Amino acid sequence: MSRRTFHRAPEGERRHDLIEATLDCIAESGLQGATVRQIAIKAGVTAGLIRHYFASKEHILQEAYRVVIGRLTEKAERVTGDPEERLRSFIVINLTEPVANSRSLSLWASFISRVSVDPQLAAIHREGYLGFRNALESLLADFLESKGQEADPARCRALAIAINGLLDGLWLEGCLAGELFEERELVSIALTSIEALIGLPIGAPATTQ
Repeated sequence: MSRRTFHRAPEGERRHDLIEATLDCIAESGLQGATVRQIAIKAGVTAGLIRHYFASKEHILQEAYRVVIGRLTEKAERVTGDPEERLRSFIVINLTEPVANSRSLSLWASFISRVSVDPQLAAIHREGYLGFRNALESLLADFLESKGQEADPARCRALAIAINGLLDGLWLEGCLAGELFEERELVSIALTSIEALIGLPIGAPATTQ
Protein backbone atom coordinates (compact mmCIF):
# COMPACT_ATOMS: atom_id res chain seq x y z
CA MET A 1 0.00 0.00 0.00
CA SER A 2 1.45 3.33 -1.08
CA ARG A 3 1.35 6.12 1.47
CA ARG A 4 0.56 9.77 0.83
CA THR A 5 2.97 12.41 2.09
CA PHE A 6 1.67 14.44 5.01
CA HIS A 7 1.34 18.17 4.48
CA ARG A 8 -0.50 20.92 6.32
CA ALA A 9 -3.66 21.91 4.50
CA PRO A 10 -6.92 23.83 4.97
CA GLU A 11 -9.79 21.88 6.51
CA GLY A 12 -11.64 21.41 3.24
CA GLU A 13 -8.56 20.08 1.48
CA ARG A 14 -7.73 17.81 4.40
CA ARG A 15 -11.24 16.27 4.36
CA HIS A 16 -10.92 15.76 0.61
CA ASP A 17 -7.54 14.02 1.03
CA LEU A 18 -8.92 11.73 3.73
CA ILE A 19 -11.90 10.77 1.60
CA GLU A 20 -9.62 10.04 -1.38
CA ALA A 21 -7.43 7.88 0.86
CA THR A 22 -10.57 6.07 2.01
CA LEU A 23 -11.61 5.41 -1.58
CA ASP A 24 -8.11 4.10 -2.37
CA CYS A 25 -8.35 1.68 0.57
CA ILE A 26 -11.82 0.52 -0.42
CA ALA A 27 -10.75 -0.03 -4.04
CA GLU A 28 -7.77 -2.09 -2.86
CA SER A 29 -9.22 -3.99 0.12
CA GLY A 30 -12.99 -3.53 0.24
CA LEU A 31 -15.04 -1.91 2.98
CA GLN A 32 -13.76 -4.27 5.68
CA GLY A 33 -10.16 -3.57 4.78
CA ALA A 34 -10.70 0.18 4.89
CA THR A 35 -10.03 0.49 8.62
CA VAL A 36 -9.29 3.82 10.26
CA ARG A 37 -5.70 2.65 10.71
CA GLN A 38 -5.30 1.73 7.04
CA ILE A 39 -6.90 4.97 5.93
CA ALA A 40 -4.50 6.88 8.18
CA ILE A 41 -1.53 5.03 6.72
CA LYS A 42 -2.73 5.68 3.18
CA ALA A 43 -3.28 9.38 3.94
CA GLY A 44 0.01 9.74 5.80
CA VAL A 45 -1.70 11.03 8.97
CA THR A 46 -2.60 9.76 12.43
CA ALA A 47 -5.85 7.95 13.24
CA GLY A 48 -6.57 10.77 15.66
CA LEU A 49 -6.61 13.29 12.84
CA ILE A 50 -9.19 11.23 10.98
CA ARG A 51 -11.40 11.15 14.08
CA HIS A 52 -11.06 14.94 14.28
CA TYR A 53 -12.79 15.26 10.91
CA PHE A 54 -15.08 12.23 10.98
CA ALA A 55 -17.02 10.95 14.01
CA SER A 56 -16.63 7.29 13.04
CA LYS A 57 -15.59 4.92 10.29
CA GLU A 58 -19.24 4.76 9.22
CA HIS A 59 -19.25 8.54 8.82
CA ILE A 60 -16.22 8.63 6.53
CA LEU A 61 -17.60 5.71 4.50
CA GLN A 62 -20.87 7.61 4.01
CA GLU A 63 -19.02 10.72 2.85
CA ALA A 64 -16.85 8.61 0.55
CA TYR A 65 -19.93 7.05 -1.06
CA ARG A 66 -21.49 10.48 -1.45
CA VAL A 67 -18.38 11.52 -3.40
CA VAL A 68 -18.51 8.42 -5.62
CA ILE A 69 -22.18 8.96 -6.46
CA GLY A 70 -21.88 12.72 -6.78
CA ARG A 71 -19.08 12.61 -9.34
CA LEU A 72 -21.35 10.96 -11.88
CA THR A 73 -23.96 13.70 -11.70
CA GLU A 74 -21.29 16.41 -11.65
CA LYS A 75 -19.92 15.13 -14.95
CA ALA A 76 -23.40 15.15 -16.45
CA GLU A 77 -23.98 18.72 -15.34
CA ARG A 78 -20.72 19.89 -16.92
CA VAL A 79 -21.40 18.68 -20.48
CA THR A 80 -21.46 21.52 -23.02
CA GLY A 81 -22.62 22.21 -26.54
CA ASP A 82 -26.01 22.04 -28.22
CA PRO A 83 -28.67 19.62 -26.85
CA GLU A 84 -27.56 16.80 -29.16
CA GLU A 85 -23.90 17.22 -28.23
CA ARG A 86 -24.70 17.32 -24.52
CA LEU A 87 -26.79 14.15 -24.63
CA ARG A 88 -24.15 12.37 -26.68
CA SER A 89 -21.37 13.53 -24.32
CA PHE A 90 -23.35 12.28 -21.33
CA ILE A 91 -23.55 8.81 -22.86
CA VAL A 92 -19.85 8.74 -23.79
CA ILE A 93 -18.73 9.95 -20.35
CA ASN A 94 -20.54 7.13 -18.59
CA LEU A 95 -18.94 4.41 -20.70
CA THR A 96 -15.33 5.61 -20.83
CA GLU A 97 -12.46 6.43 -18.48
CA PRO A 98 -12.43 7.45 -15.69
CA VAL A 99 -16.07 6.52 -15.00
CA ALA A 100 -15.71 3.06 -16.52
CA ASN A 101 -12.64 1.30 -15.14
CA SER A 102 -11.67 -1.40 -12.66
CA ARG A 103 -11.35 1.06 -9.77
CA SER A 104 -14.87 2.36 -10.30
CA LEU A 105 -16.14 -1.22 -10.40
CA SER A 106 -14.35 -2.11 -7.16
CA LEU A 107 -15.82 0.91 -5.39
CA TRP A 108 -19.31 0.23 -6.73
CA ALA A 109 -19.22 -3.45 -5.78
CA SER A 110 -17.98 -2.67 -2.28
CA PHE A 111 -20.62 -0.07 -1.54
CA ILE A 112 -23.57 -1.71 -3.29
CA SER A 113 -23.19 -4.78 -1.07
CA ARG A 114 -24.00 -2.57 1.92
CA VAL A 115 -26.71 -0.34 0.47
CA SER A 116 -29.54 -2.80 1.18
CA VAL A 117 -28.61 -3.13 4.87
CA ASP A 118 -27.35 0.37 5.71
CA PRO A 119 -30.11 3.04 5.79
CA GLN A 120 -27.62 5.92 5.53
CA LEU A 121 -25.89 4.48 2.47
CA ALA A 122 -29.31 3.64 1.00
CA ALA A 123 -30.39 7.27 1.37
CA ILE A 124 -27.19 8.49 -0.30
CA HIS A 125 -27.69 5.97 -3.11
CA ARG A 126 -31.28 7.08 -3.66
CA GLU A 127 -30.30 10.75 -3.66
CA GLY A 128 -27.51 10.11 -6.15
CA TYR A 129 -29.66 7.97 -8.41
CA LEU A 130 -32.41 10.56 -8.54
CA GLY A 131 -29.89 13.33 -9.19
CA PHE A 132 -28.38 11.33 -12.05
CA ARG A 133 -31.79 10.49 -13.51
CA ASN A 134 -33.05 14.05 -13.19
CA ALA A 135 -29.96 15.31 -15.04
CA LEU A 136 -30.63 12.77 -17.81
CA GLU A 137 -34.31 13.75 -17.99
CA SER A 138 -33.30 17.39 -18.42
CA LEU A 139 -30.88 16.50 -21.22
CA LEU A 140 -33.58 14.44 -22.94
CA ALA A 141 -36.13 17.24 -22.64
CA ASP A 142 -33.74 19.74 -24.22
CA PHE A 143 -32.85 17.26 -26.96
CA LEU A 144 -36.48 16.48 -27.84
CA GLU A 145 -37.43 20.15 -27.89
CA SER A 146 -34.48 20.91 -30.18
CA LYS A 147 -35.88 18.32 -32.60
CA GLY A 148 -39.32 19.90 -32.56
CA GLN A 149 -40.88 17.21 -30.39
CA GLU A 150 -42.90 17.64 -27.23
CA ALA A 151 -40.80 16.91 -24.16
CA ASP A 152 -43.55 15.25 -22.17
CA PRO A 153 -42.32 14.72 -18.56
CA ALA A 154 -43.71 11.16 -18.45
CA ARG A 155 -41.91 10.27 -21.68
CA CYS A 156 -38.63 11.83 -20.50
CA ARG A 157 -38.90 9.95 -17.21
CA ALA A 158 -39.53 6.60 -18.93
CA LEU A 159 -36.68 7.19 -21.39
CA ALA A 160 -34.30 8.22 -18.59
CA ILE A 161 -35.08 5.03 -16.64
CA ALA A 162 -34.55 2.86 -19.71
CA ILE A 163 -31.35 4.62 -20.78
CA ASN A 164 -29.96 4.49 -17.26
CA GLY A 165 -30.54 0.73 -17.18
CA LEU A 166 -28.88 0.31 -20.57
CA LEU A 167 -25.86 2.38 -19.53
CA ASP A 168 -25.54 0.46 -16.25
CA GLY A 169 -25.43 -2.86 -18.09
CA LEU A 170 -22.88 -1.74 -20.67
CA TRP A 171 -20.80 -0.03 -17.97
CA LEU A 172 -20.68 -3.27 -16.01
CA GLU A 173 -19.63 -5.28 -19.07
CA GLY A 174 -16.91 -2.78 -19.90
CA CYS A 175 -15.53 -2.74 -16.36
CA LEU A 176 -15.58 -6.52 -16.00
CA ALA A 177 -14.26 -7.50 -19.43
CA GLY A 178 -13.17 -4.40 -21.31
CA GLU A 179 -10.51 -6.36 -23.16
CA LEU A 180 -13.20 -8.35 -24.98
CA PHE A 181 -14.53 -5.29 -26.79
CA GLU A 182 -13.09 -3.17 -29.55
CA GLU A 183 -12.27 0.45 -28.82
CA ARG A 184 -15.48 2.49 -28.41
CA GLU A 185 -17.59 -0.56 -29.28
CA LEU A 186 -19.76 -0.21 -26.18
CA VAL A 187 -20.22 3.51 -26.85
CA SER A 188 -21.37 2.72 -30.38
CA ILE A 189 -23.81 0.08 -29.11
CA ALA A 190 -25.16 2.49 -26.52
CA LEU A 191 -25.72 5.28 -29.05
CA THR A 192 -27.45 2.95 -31.53
CA SER A 193 -29.67 1.45 -28.83
CA ILE A 194 -30.61 4.83 -27.37
CA GLU A 195 -31.39 6.20 -30.82
CA ALA A 196 -33.80 3.27 -31.24
CA LEU A 197 -35.42 4.03 -27.88
CA ILE A 198 -35.83 7.74 -28.63
CA GLY A 199 -36.65 7.32 -32.30
CA LEU A 200 -34.21 10.08 -33.28
CA PRO A 201 -30.55 10.13 -34.38
CA ILE A 202 -27.98 11.32 -31.83
CA GLY A 203 -24.95 11.16 -34.09
CA ALA A 204 -21.52 9.65 -33.64
CA PRO A 205 -19.13 11.21 -31.11
CA ALA A 206 -16.05 13.05 -32.31
CA THR A 207 -12.89 10.94 -32.08
CA THR A 208 -11.47 13.26 -29.42
CA GLN A 209 -14.62 13.27 -27.29
